[in-house]
Amino acid sequence: MGLLDGKVALVTGGARGMGEAHVRLFLREGAQVVFGDVLEAEGKALAAETGALFVRHDVTRPEEWERAVGAVVEAHGRLDVLVNNAGILKFATIEEMAVEDFDRVLNVNLRGAWLGIKAAIGPMRAAGRGSIVNISSIEGFIGAAGLSAYSASKFALRGLTKAAARELAQDKIRVNSVHPGAVNTAMAADPAVAAAIDLEAFARSMVIKRFARPEEVSHLVAFLASDRSSYCTGSEFTVDGGLTTGAGY
Repeated sequence: MGLLDGKVALVTGGARGMGEAHVRLFLREGAQVVFGDVLEAEGKALAAETGALFVRHDVTRPEEWERAVGAVVEAHGRLDVLVNNAGILKFATIEEMAVEDFDRVLNVNLRGAWLGIKAAIGPMRAAGRGSIVNISSIEGFIGAAGLSAYSASKFALRGLTKAAARELAQDKIRVNSVHPGAVNTAMAADPAVAAAIDLEAFARSMVIKRFARPEEVSHLVAFLASDRSSYCTGSEFTVDGGLTTGAGY
């Protein structure tokens, strides 16, 4: 018996990295999964391998949210879980960052999640309950030089999560945020980040002295998507190997 048996889930940014790990684990735990991404080649390949349904999905566009949620309901008749995982990172100082880059990070990481919550309310209300999991970051607690736009988006996502949790509790829709630390994904390996940060020294400063595997985040996401977290809403869950304890960070 799987943790997510009978659940229908939509995962954004699901073609690679943490999103791909979410898709794979949700399937193993019994969910029916639809996932979206702008990376069409990677998305189609993952769908062919796993049997999950892929839809091209730009989370900044309301009409694409309507299409993605519609595809979920058409394929499976309901929507129980939304994982707002899509996100981008731009490393640059405030002085050097272009305004367009700042806007792009906020549009994907924050506006995209807001649009997702908005799009999910109707079908989740029709289903009688739901769980929305917003993927934030430890940068939503701390902030880091060179990550002003990313940190701003992830701090804001905490507030969005709490406001949505209060608004949607009457519909039995729970909303929580997950805050990963250093995770071994393509986004974390961004050349600009690698050039500015000694990643080996960074790892040595952690309590658990390594980067997380993506699936280690996915297990927490699956718990929040499941009925086992039925009393959790508006809450913030770190999965950071102790990074935010303050030891060496």
